[in-house]
Amino acid sequence: MSANGRLDGAWWPRCDALELELPALVGSLDPGIGTVTRVTVETAAWPDAPQEVMAPSHAIEVVPTDSAAEAHAITVDCGTVGSWEPLVIPPDEPARVAARLLTAAADPTNPLSVPRH
Repeated sequence: MSANGRLDGAWWPRCDALELELPALVGSLDPGIGTVTRVTVETAAWPDAPQEVMAPSHAIEVVPTDSAAEAHAITVDCGTVGSWEPLVIPPDEPARVAARLLTAAADPTNPLSVPRH
């Protein structure tokens, strides 16, 4: 399964420390999607992102991009299984706004895509 322009869910990390937040995201994913091998993140959203993050059983490569088009997304690659691009809700987003975005992203009939700038 690959991202098709529509949201592949949403993620609301509690802080901008990718090394703290990414293991929780990976742990919450369906095991059927395979092993997360790499993530691509926008450097403005994750300014201090390390080159790799340890998950419970392996290291995940972190690839930074300077593309403003990726500012509200993270690409999660699962090797040969595919990749997903969930909306990233900024950590400082008010809870009511984040809840609305999380609900909309969870709706399989939503027509929304990750914002492109």
